[in-house]
Amino acid sequence: MPFPSSPRARSGPRRRSLLAAAPAAFALAGCTAGSGDGTGVGDGTTAAERTARARAARDSEELAARYDAVITARPALAQRLRPLREETVRHARAFGGGRGASPSASPASPSASAATASPSPGPEVPGSDEDALAALATAERELADRRAKALLGVPGELARLLASVAAAGAGHVYLLTEGKA
Repeated sequence: MPFPSSPRARSGPRRRSLLAAAPAAFALAGCTAGSGDGTGVGDGTTAAERTARARAARDSEELAARYDAVITARPALAQRLRPLREETVRHARAFGGGRGASPSASPASPSASAATASPSPGPEVPGSDEDALAALATAERELADRRAKALLGVPGELARLLASVAAAGAGHVYLLTEGKA
């Protein structure tokens, strides 16, 4: 004999509603470092948090340098890649890095090349457009995976920021492999 369904009406949101709203919550959280200058110095953050934030900023800056290298070597991809590169620079800023880089600067501009210049040679760019896009997608995927793992070891706001930026990185992977940016 089957159990009759409960006669009382359910109150509150249903599980499907919550699951459907989760991506929107990440989008609303945005890529902000919260109040302050984003450095974490003097605002009650721990050394581990500052280290995680600095690493995330450095990773985003390195990824922006990869975008710069591909845009320089493959000008036909510039229009498609520039918005993703700009978002990556904004991510670096949200973590407290990238203060000298302009998200709207092109890699050919003096301000962008000074901001992304490093003593080591730039990342190598594969020989074809498809391979260059695949290499960027791989870099984005690896970074998003690292950030998803790292967010488990950091508190509150930084965990939310890492989750948001990891989700954005996953979106970049899609745009690089399947969609059009």
